[in-house]
Amino acid sequence: MKINTHKILGAFLAFLFSCMVYAQQVALPAQTDRWVIQPDGSIKWTINGRLPHTDHIEMSGEKVSVWVQYGLDSAGSASVSRTVVFPTFRMLPDGTRSHIDYSFQDNELPRFFINNRKLKTDLANGKKSGDLSYNIKSISHKGIMRIEASAGNPALVKIDRSIFPSVDKPLVIEKFVFTNITDKPVTLTMEYLRREVRTDSAKSKVRPHSVIMGTVNDGSRVIQPGANAAFAVYYLATDFPAQHVKIDADAEEKARENRINTILSPLQLKTPDSLLNTAFAFAKIRGTESIYKTKVGYLHGPGGLAYYAAIWANDQAEYISPFFAFSGDSIGNLSAMNCYRLFAKYMNPEYKPIPSSIVAEGDAVWKGAGDRGDQAMIAYGASRYALTYGKPDSAKKLWPLITWCLEYSHRKLNDQGVVLSDHDELEGRFPSGKANLSTNSLYYDALISAAYLGKQLHQPKAQTDEYLKQAAALKSNIEKYFGASIEGFETYKYYETNDVLRAWICLPLTMGILDRSEGTINALFSPRLWTADGLATQAGKETFWDRSTLYALRGVLQAGKTEKAMDYLRYYSRRRLLGEHVPYPVEAYPEGNQRHLSAESGLYCRIFTEGLFGIRPTGFSNFDCTPRLPNGWNEMALNNIHSFGRVFDLKISRQSKEKLLITITEGSKIIKYRINDGNTQSVVL
Repeated sequence: MKINTHKILGAFLAFLFSCMVYAQQVALPAQTDRWVIQPDGSIKWTINGRLPHTDHIEMSGEKVSVWVQYGLDSAGSASVSRTVVFPTFRMLPDGTRSHIDYSFQDNELPRFFINNRKLKTDLANGKKSGDLSYNIKSISHKGIMRIEASAGNPALVKIDRSIFPSVDKPLVIEKFVFTNITDKPVTLTMEYLRREVRTDSAKSKVRPHSVIMGTVNDGSRVIQPGANAAFAVYYLATDFPAQHVKIDADAEEKARENRINTILSPLQLKTPDSLLNTAFAFAKIRGTESIYKTKVGYLHGPGGLAYYAAIWANDQAEYISPFFAFSGDSIGNLSAMNCYRLFAKYMNPEYKPIPSSIVAEGDAVWKGAGDRGDQAMIAYGASRYALTYGKPDSAKKLWPLITWCLEYSHRKLNDQGVVLSDHDELEGRFPSGKANLSTNSLYYDALISAAYLGKQLHQPKAQTDEYLKQAAALKSNIEKYFGASIEGFETYKYYETNDVLRAWICLPLTMGILDRSEGTINALFSPRLWTADGLATQAGKETFWDRSTLYALRGVLQAGKTEKAMDYLRYYSRRRLLGEHVPYPVEAYPEGNQRHLSAESGLYCRIFTEGLFGIRPTGFSNFDCTPRLPNGWNEMALNNIHSFGRVFDLKISRQSKEKLLITITEGSKIIKYRINDGNTQSVVL
């Protein structure tokens, strides 16, 4: 028998390399927090050095969004810039970015005077002799941006400044509350201001649009020691500038606070880790606030100064709408149903692809990247949403869209039994071949979910059985076509000729395909993919998109690697909530400069609902639950869940090292299940 020493040596070296690579896990770097969680659930940056520093945040209402860039230079001089976006005031021709927006700088604010001395808020441009200094003490966030400052040296007044969008009007408010902190009366003045700009009538949709910056409660006040006075500046869009609009800044602030509380009240995460609880609450705010009331109904929009009054098959249909079925937010659920309804309008008997995006309040579409696997995205999201929402009438409306999208994907199978698509959701930014792992993973889960849903809707058994049969075949074909050793890891190639690690190898984990979980998880957390900001889109590149990190963290939990997932989840959450760019998950870098697109926040919340608590919808009133209770935690809970047609609490408690207790509380009804740690329990409400 002839021994091939070259083959043996090659195999041995490959084995050694594999062992070395598997052993390489990223040592997570120490983090220095800039922000601190407060007792009221807000986060606060107290200015105590570490300058210069700048950041930006977006806040949204039904008719407006405001992007605020703020910061202090090395001398402590502050600057605030506001870009105000009006999603339903649009220009021609129709397009994704045809909304109007205007930016306002500090030097455009009305002038303030304290005891006849001008308050210099625009410190970036220097301060004249005699002007009063404006000294920022802290900045905080919780749905409203609040700036605490003082004026004078020694200080004469404390200034509480807040910036927030109106809940239901094309309006942003910037409010200033001055409190006299001396022992003598103080005279405060804000000058009257009204400035209007009007769009070109030839390019304006329907009619010209006016944007007005003006003052509320302008004039002079004498403030006694300990008393305060409030002034406000508004930024308003209108098509009828001659009509008087009464603006009540206090009422608008109260309405914004109520809206935030309405978002936060359902689906409350309760764990021993306040960082995760707070990050989850903040993600709910950003994910849910970014819904715009358009002429075709409520539309969730990504935001980021670019994406408004429009929907995408990935951001809305795939990422955020399935979360709304958990959220308990009525507007969120209206937006989800509206999203799927609008996509359904583009079904056709020829099975031409549905557009990737419907824009301009439904008046136009974008399909510039061809078929991105959009039908798989829609079928996955709509079937998961319908099951979790738990309302048969809604599910019946979604069923034709789901089945059409499944049939479209089935018709796109190639000779190897995997789905072809022109691109993936990155739209050609990175190569994806003729068939990619993302589209096929989504299609696989959509088939499983559709089988569950079809049974609930009493569809023919032959149809639901066929979906299960197709899913089983696709799972096998995914392994044959995409399963590979990449850079020493037994994981997946992203497309047929791919030979470098890609972040989206995490997707099979989130769909319950765990055959290559060990190699995939090792690859995800290796230095080849994991960076200071989460997963690199492709090994060796600086580009990252948070969406892949968020999917990966969920998938690693679903694969049962709880402690590993929690280490990286805590790291990621701390960086996003308390670090240098806060307080939400971001879209990407370098593209977009880490803007706070909103659907990514929905993906963050789904790490907990579907990953940590392991909720997999199987019917209108039932789900599989595979909880992943971390070591060191005795219990965790999701309270006030509005799903499966019910309102209930879900609590996971540790009974022993091997046993967990699942407690479902629905009013006075309590259901308990005892399971082995790591097992799955079928829950029937």
